[in-house]
Amino acid sequence: MADLLELKALKTYYPLRAGIIRRIKNYVRAVDDISLSLQRGECLGLVGESGCGKTTLGKTILQLTRATDGRIFLHSTGKVSEAGEGVIDLVSIRKKTLKRLRQKIQIVFQDPSTSLNPRMLVKNIIGEALSIHRLASGREKINRVIELLKSVGLSEDHTMRYPHEFSGGQRQRIAIARALSTNPEFIILDEPTSALDVSVQAQILNLLIDLKNRYNLTYLFITHHLLVVEHISDRIAVMYLGKIVELAQTSAMFNSALHPYTRALLSAIPIPDPDLKRERIILSGDVPSPIDPPPGCRFHPRCSYAATVCGNVEPVLEDVGGGHLVACHCKKAVARDHGINL
Repeated sequence: MADLLELKALKTYYPLRAGIIRRIKNYVRAVDDISLSLQRGECLGLVGESGCGKTTLGKTILQLTRATDGRIFLHSTGKVSEAGEGVIDLVSIRKKTLKRLRQKIQIVFQDPSTSLNPRMLVKNIIGEALSIHRLASGREKINRVIELLKSVGLSEDHTMRYPHEFSGGQRQRIAIARALSTNPEFIILDEPTSALDVSVQAQILNLLIDLKNRYNLTYLFITHHLLVVEHISDRIAVMYLGKIVELAQTSAMFNSALHPYTRALLSAIPIPDPDLKRERIILSGDVPSPIDPPPGCRFHPRCSYAATVCGNVEPVLEDVGGGHLVACHCKKAVARDHGINL
């Protein structure tokens, strides 16, 4: 598959100001030198602890938060810039072009009760983007809204209601329909099921999979729920303190993870059988501050495999075979202890 999106040394820093003249004293390194690619038609799961930078990465890709440094290349189809089709750098393009490009990239936020305007009818919530981008008007717009509602399991009767009249799962379906309204190529899903009941989560996940196959969509699925990401993702990227520490196919990640942090996350997955036991890996200490991250490997203060080199030299993502990337100086020791062939 061809790449749809490429991130090159992407950084997003938030300045910390102090003093009367509000001089910059330091930075919060929310996203720090991330390079990865998403292939057209795939779902890439992005997992990690709260505060590791997952949502900031998603907002930076959309340029809702401006990148501090790096490049975001979109391999788009259709005329969205003066150059027409081709590779477009979202960081450097003009605001006018970026507005047009938002047809191609959309987002579904975590909590639909706050992401939907409570004063707008459903027909206006979904139809707003159609008007802004001049994709439809009049009766054509109404028909398109009804079509979108039906595609997410709702009906024409729901067009004249307000968000508070729906359940959480129905509100998220409306948010998904809104994201689909501009015929996007790429959708960022920022923990779209975490605010829902478990039974409703399954319905929304199956809906997202169906829509992905039907419209050939590409997803970045942000979550901290590993079982959810296993169900929907083709590949998984593990993020820790602003860095990608491991990236692999979903099956490889669950069967042969090589980073100690990834293995700790996997050990926390509950097993639905009281007779089965799993050795839980308890991490020592707290997550370091993104304002002053530790030198070398950012995970080394909490890692049982940490060696001298881990505190001095920052590991780089290396391919150990089959597209399995890991940033760890001690990956051979991890592989040996868990019977993994490198």
